[in-house]
Order: sequence, then structure tokens, then C-alpha cells
Amino acid sequence: MEVLIEGSSRLDIELDGEQVERFRTYYDELIAWNRNVNLTAVTSWDEVQERHFLDSLGVASALPDPVLDGSARVLDVGSGAGFPGLPLKIAYPRADLTLLEATAKKTAFLYHVVDKLGLQGVEVVTGRAEGEAHRSEMREQFGAVVSRAVARLDVLAELCLPFCSVGGRMIAQKGPKVEEELGQARRAIDTLGGLFDDRDMLVAPLVGVGTLVTIEKHRPSPANYPRRPGIPSKRPL
Repeated sequence: MEVLIEGSSRLDIELDGEQVERFRTYYDELIAWNRNVNLTAVTSWDEVQERHFLDSLGVASALPDPVLDGSARVLDVGSGAGFPGLPLKIAYPRADLTLLEATAKKTAFLYHVVDKLGLQGVEVVTGRAEGEAHRSEMREQFGAVVSRAVARLDVLAELCLPFCSVGGRMIAQKGPKVEEELGQARRAIDTLGGLFDDRDMLVAPLVGVGTLVTIEKHRPSPANYPRRPGIPSKRPL
């Protein structure tokens, strides 16, 4: 478990023995389910520690304290196999986490692994962001919205910012084309009530290859966004 333990320490996250064992169990269940459900192409133990677990934990550097201590909720949009939400929950057990995933087979895995790990304060929702963001119990109810490898930033802003409370933030894990995506996303970010500041909103690189983009929510999102399923990706703002 050295990759996980040493990498977490570099992120200023100290894992105890129970947390480390939860990560081991998470890995075992991920690999077992991956035989029948397409959860990940990364399957070796060292690679999963580095590219899934540690890359997810890197998001903690951009999360506000109220999210980490559970006084504000965090939503993982397009959670897939639980990244980055579940590694963050294991490391910060007081966090109030909701996992949103459109594919029922994947949410079945999420229900299973949350139960297997004995995690409390985790809700799993099967649905698309375009619809769930219009539900009163979801809209603008989260202090932080995180997402990993879901869509381009202009699309992601429309899918994620309506879930953020005013004063909250959207945090996206992006790859090497982040500057290009930011240039294309500024209109969408502004339209959805977000604010991106070049000076301090681009957080240090993650453990793996990638960057955290943090967008503050400074006013409510217009009621007609997000648009109906499929439209944000077909006709980005």
C-alpha cells in the first residue's frame, strides 16, 4: 500500500489503518465488478492507487472546509465507479456526499461498495444531470460540485453549476487541453452564474496528469438551465 500511503502524505492527507483497508476493499470490489460492468480500463493495483485514488484525493486541496467537515454537501457528477467522490469520503468521513450517475449498472456498483465499506452519509442517485438539476432537493443545494472526465468545460459548466449553492464552487479535473477549454467555456461559466479568476482559480497540478479548475458560484443559475438531455453537449453555450 506504499503508493497510496506515501502519495496521500504528499497531499497532506494522513490515512489511518482502517482507511487504508477501505481503499484495499474498494479496489477488490472494483476489480470483481469490472469483469461484468465496464467501470475502468485501469486495473493494476499500483495504477489504481496512483491514477484513481490519489488523483481523486488531490481534489481535496480545492474543497472548502465546510465540505470536508460535513457542514456543506458535496456532489460528484458523473461519478462512474465513484471517482473522485468515494476516495474523498474515505479520507474525510464526515463529508456529506451525493454520487450522481446516469448508468444503472454503475449505480448498482456504487450502492454495493458504499455498503461494503460501511460508509455513512452517502447518497447514490441514478439520473442525468440535465434532469436532476431541476429537482428542488438537488438544485443549488451543494457547497461543492466535483466532476472527473465527464465533458468539456463549456458543457460541464451547464451540467454542474446549477447544483452549486451561491457561494459554493464547481471543481473539475481536466487534462492537458485545459487552457483551450477555459477559453471556450467563459460564456457558459458566466451564463450559469459562475466566476473564473485566472489569478487564483487554477489550482496546482494533481498527482497524475491534469489540473484542477475551480469556478466560484456568485449568482443563481437561470431557471431554464441546464437544457434538456443531450442538448448541452450538442449545442454548447
